[in-house]
Amino acid sequence: MQPAILKLDRLLNVDNAPAEDDNARKLLAPEVMNFRWTLTAKIALFSGVFLLLSLLSVGATLWISWNLEGGAAAVNVAGQLRMLSYKTALTAASHDPAQLGVELQRIQRNLDLLRNGSPSRPLRVPWDGTIRERFDVVQQQWQSLQPRWQQAPLGTAVPRQEVDRFVALIDAFVSAIEHRLDFWTTVLHGFQMGLAALVVIGALLMFYAAYLFVLDPVGRLSRGVQALGRGDYSARVDITSSDELGELAVGFNRMAGQLQSVHQDLEARVQQKTAALQTEQHRLAALYRISALVSTAQNLEELAKGFTAAIQEIAAADAAMLRWADETAQRYALLAAQGMPAEITEAERCLLAGNCHCGLAQAGAGPQVVRFGPPMSEASTTPDDVCVREGFATLVSVPVSVQQRLLGEIDLFYRREHTLAPEQRTLLETLAGHLATAMESLRSAALEREAAVARERALLARELHDSIAQALAFMKIQLQLLRSAMKSNNAQRIEASVDELDAGVRESLADVRELLLHFRTRTQDQDIEPALRSTLQKFELQSGVPVELTFNGHGQPLDPDVQVQVLHVVQEALSNVRKHAHAKTVRVEVSSLPRWRFEVADDGVGADLQNMPADAQAHVGLHIMRERASQIGATVNIDSHPGRGTRVVLELPDSFSDGGAVRSLAAPNPAEPAHAA
Repeated sequence: MQPAILKLDRLLNVDNAPAEDDNARKLLAPEVMNFRWTLTAKIALFSGVFLLLSLLSVGATLWISWNLEGGAAAVNVAGQLRMLSYKTALTAASHDPAQLGVELQRIQRNLDLLRNGSPSRPLRVPWDGTIRERFDVVQQQWQSLQPRWQQAPLGTAVPRQEVDRFVALIDAFVSAIEHRLDFWTTVLHGFQMGLAALVVIGALLMFYAAYLFVLDPVGRLSRGVQALGRGDYSARVDITSSDELGELAVGFNRMAGQLQSVHQDLEARVQQKTAALQTEQHRLAALYRISALVSTAQNLEELAKGFTAAIQEIAAADAAMLRWADETAQRYALLAAQGMPAEITEAERCLLAGNCHCGLAQAGAGPQVVRFGPPMSEASTTPDDVCVREGFATLVSVPVSVQQRLLGEIDLFYRREHTLAPEQRTLLETLAGHLATAMESLRSAALEREAAVARERALLARELHDSIAQALAFMKIQLQLLRSAMKSNNAQRIEASVDELDAGVRESLADVRELLLHFRTRTQDQDIEPALRSTLQKFELQSGVPVELTFNGHGQPLDPDVQVQVLHVVQEALSNVRKHAHAKTVRVEVSSLPRWRFEVADDGVGADLQNMPADAQAHVGLHIMRERASQIGATVNIDSHPGRGTRVVLELPDSFSDGGAVRSLAAPNPAEPAHAA
């Protein structure tokens, strides 16, 4: 068996078989020569053959078992024929024709069942020549007896000898079936023994095939790996197959060869890698240094000086300059210089583009290397000749740009011939990108500070216009009336104008105090309650009117921008109470569920809103409240009647109760900072 398997293995691995198998190669067909037997194909071939034989054996066993079961059922049916024969003879001797017909039908049905078999159960006569012949004799005898039983007068019995003869024929038929079943039982035992032998032989073949195709190649690979582990880089594995393990052996030999080659020049490779690691470490250190610088710089001057000094050291340059370009990139202002002669620094404070190699950087072009030529003459004053006389031989210009917009350039000067390596070029581009980002951040911060100052100024202007400016305009009118009264020497009108002016001055002072208190109020990031309580406390101190504050529900907190507008509306309502209501008490009720709702109610004199003059101060205050509410998508409802007080209700939309601190629905007012109230 072993030589046959070895020969089969050599045929399966014909591509890499030894030279003595040339005859075997010649015997193979061309299509077999071109087929590559993989390990999977080999295992599938052996497993498929074994599975096919097993299925055939099992199928044959099942088929024989089915025949045996069918034959046993046929013997049982034939045995019933003997019993039915005697029972029919006894029934024929009686006086019951109906029962006789039933018994005759049962005999005929059993004969039909033996002849045709049963599709619903394993009942089948194992026919052969002898069984067929004896069954035909039984059929002939039954065809002779059946008419006689049917036509005989009642009470007349068929002779016992004929019944015994019919039963004997049935016994002979049953004996033939049993003899046939004995044969199939012997065959079944033989198949079972063969199946057991197939299992044993198949297991041995599979084990040997596993050893031949898997274990032995893996063992060779394992021994090769151990040899490599001992430092024997000349170790190789014999390639005896073209399957996956053969490819693995080829890869192992290739790897061993590469290891041997690497080992031979290991020292040179280690030095090369060490230099590369040092370069990368230098690059990372430079990035960390620049990142720390740009994150701590407070202004452009500090950033420029620190960056110029750092990049000169990082790039190992003899001098460095940082220039800032205008919007048209036509003028370059010198921000910082390191290592440059004072003559060049002073002469190039503002450099026009195109005058020399400096100032020619373009966004996205990357670092450019310029080599200076010899000066045209000793008296030449061109920038290039000045650089050459100072001993510079190479210029590296690095553009500083963000989003394809040029911000400036970095100029690095070398007194020797200098070439940019790819790693250094990438490093300079990265550092320039960090510088551009830092410049934009400083610019954005400056613009944000200017915008904040502008918003604060606009807020002050608006508050002064809505309160003190109107009071001053009113006093100006009263002053004109006073002059007119003085000219007419009307004492009553003079007294009335003086009283109005006095009331206006007091009102303006109260407005100033109120504005100062309002500007000191700050909203909380998560809760409006502290800011609202502070506002009401200041109102009580200023007006002497007690305030009752009630909070209902625990809804989601408001965004600080929304809190600012809410507090302004509440403060304006309280200001109207102080100025016009003459109230004794004020009630403030805040509800956060199902939506935010702020109610300010007083028990003052009230007002007729329908007949109120358009230029009245209270009417102006109502307009301001509605304007502020509209900025956050809220609504203000005012209910006031003469003698019954005033009720101001501010309702926020549902969106301010669904997701916590959400942004206002309308765009924020640029004239108001988010933190002032």
